[in-house]
Amino acid sequence: VQWLLDNYETAEGVSLPRSALYCHYLLHCQGHKLEPVNAASFGKLIRSVFMGLRTRRLGTRGNSKYHYYGLRIKAGSPLLRLVEDQQHLAMRQQPFAQKQRLKPVQKVEGGVTNGVSAGPAPPSVPDISAQVQQYQQFLDASRTLPEFPEIDVQGKGLPEGVGAEDLHVFQQLYREHCEAIVDVMINLQFSLVETLWKSFWRCSGETEAQEEAERRLPRRRLLLLARHEPVLRWVRDCDHALYQGLVEILVPDVLRPIPSALTQAIRNFAKSLESWLGNAMVSMPEEMVRIKAAAAGAFAQTLRRYTSLNHLAQAARAVLQNTAQISQMLSDLNRVDFANVQEQAAWVCRCEARVVQRLEQDFKATLGQQHSLEQWAAWLDAVVGRVLRPHLGTPGLPRAAKLFLLKWSFYSSMVIRDLTLRSAASFGSFHLIRLLYDEYMYYLVEQRVARARGTCPIAVMGEVG
Repeated sequence: VQWLLDNYETAEGVSLPRSALYCHYLLHCQGHKLEPVNAASFGKLIRSVFMGLRTRRLGTRGNSKYHYYGLRIKAGSPLLRLVEDQQHLAMRQQPFAQKQRLKPVQKVEGGVTNGVSAGPAPPSVPDISAQVQQYQQFLDASRTLPEFPEIDVQGKGLPEGVGAEDLHVFQQLYREHCEAIVDVMINLQFSLVETLWKSFWRCSGETEAQEEAERRLPRRRLLLLARHEPVLRWVRDCDHALYQGLVEILVPDVLRPIPSALTQAIRNFAKSLESWLGNAMVSMPEEMVRIKAAAAGAFAQTLRRYTSLNHLAQAARAVLQNTAQISQMLSDLNRVDFANVQEQAAWVCRCEARVVQRLEQDFKATLGQQHSLEQWAAWLDAVVGRVLRPHLGTPGLPRAAKLFLLKWSFYSSMVIRDLTLRSAASFGSFHLIRLLYDEYMYYLVEQRVARARGTCPIAVMGEVG
């Protein structure tokens, strides 16, 4: 309460994003080693401190967010000056968490939104707001968490000692928990995800947040629900929806260039999140840990793959825009013994000669026309669509998709082998293009299989895991 009074004040004609305020609070808790309350409880606390506070949804169409209207940051607050607090050492491990980040001033209804001062930052403190804005333009912050379904107990009833109200409260708590994760991810506060996990699964000592959680859903009942099969299925489905949304926020377009610093931050997050989850769930039932770990593992793997694919795309874009390299590639490709390649491919994976010849001709024609990376992507998508079309709506689609990936990989490896034996001058360019196209084919197949199943790619990856 005192922290709120020290840093915020009411004022007419201003507003502050609700998610930004909660992120400030999480940073404060982490810096002072306090256990944060969840987003809903924090909202109640704010309204009890600043009586009569209103909530409005502000912003452009498709990118609006809830704001506290009539609230701003105090002029003397350190939040305005972006001062690094040495107590936030844990946050400094992340490239985007080295300083507190506040959004630039915007005009809303004749007033100032987010309450951030329009005055310049002190000379000794670099202004990173433009840098953060630059990173956030590569995200899709307009995406919101989809509605979660009700838990279907399927006539199995509830565990002894657990009532229908407990089940309802669990759903509410989990929804609030997932919304908080989305908020911190949009603000690029990756390390706060571990804090949120620990808070929800109560992996901490006696704190106010623990008491609040115990009041709403006692730990004993939480443990019983965490073993209940319908709850396990529901949590799995919710996690798939959450993680798919986060992937689409962080990497909305796998081919669009992303700054290397942002890519590295996402990869560092993917590398850490499974261990963070394990630390947060040390006292939870094995069944729930297994469900959560599978979804988190699929999420981490997807982030690693998509950032790698994006890196390959940026490297390949330079090759495809180089006229001299394209000419050399065409010259080397025309020397490849495609008849021999086809013989070996037909024996190993029974590739149809007609299909292979068409792909060869299309590839050469597209390369000769010096198409852009996006045009190549459209061609690859058309290839996948043509191959999988006969299997749409059938149970054999996933198997056909996997078989196609194996055949594509084998055939392309045979072409690379021939180029290697001939010491082709453009071997390096072909190798890069082959890596990109293999990875992009995997991405396209994954998307199509997910759509055919009526699910999301994260769920497909979770099954593989």
